[in-house]
Amino acid sequence: MNGGKLAGPACAGRRAYTTGMNSKQPLYLVIYDIASAYRLRKALSVVRDYSTGGQKSVFECYLSRHHLHRLRTLLGQVADPQEDRIAIVRISDPMRVRVLGRAVRPENPGYFYIG
Repeated sequence: MNGGKLAGPACAGRRAYTTGMNSKQPLYLVIYDIASAYRLRKALSVVRDYSTGGQKSVFECYLSRHHLHRLRTLLGQVADPQEDRIAIVRISDPMRVRVLGRAVRPENPGYFYIG
């Protein structure tokens, strides 16, 4: 696990990747079920660095090929293949996403956030 540290797109908990991406990047859903509380916190931290939104253990991410590969690598370092499940699903046409209830349509914001 890289000496206990994950080298993601953001440093010190900053969310640097998600914003400023152009809307032509493919939209993915990242879904996970992590058995350990420690690994769950690590997975959440990794996915939040790449996501534009989400809830609990399902997140929307606009990803280039490079960032998709990096996200898979980082989540692979966190997950225990015997206990955890992670799925990354490409949404082929995000304009056709239908939402129900209080759901919010995924957006690719045009700003850069560090927080």
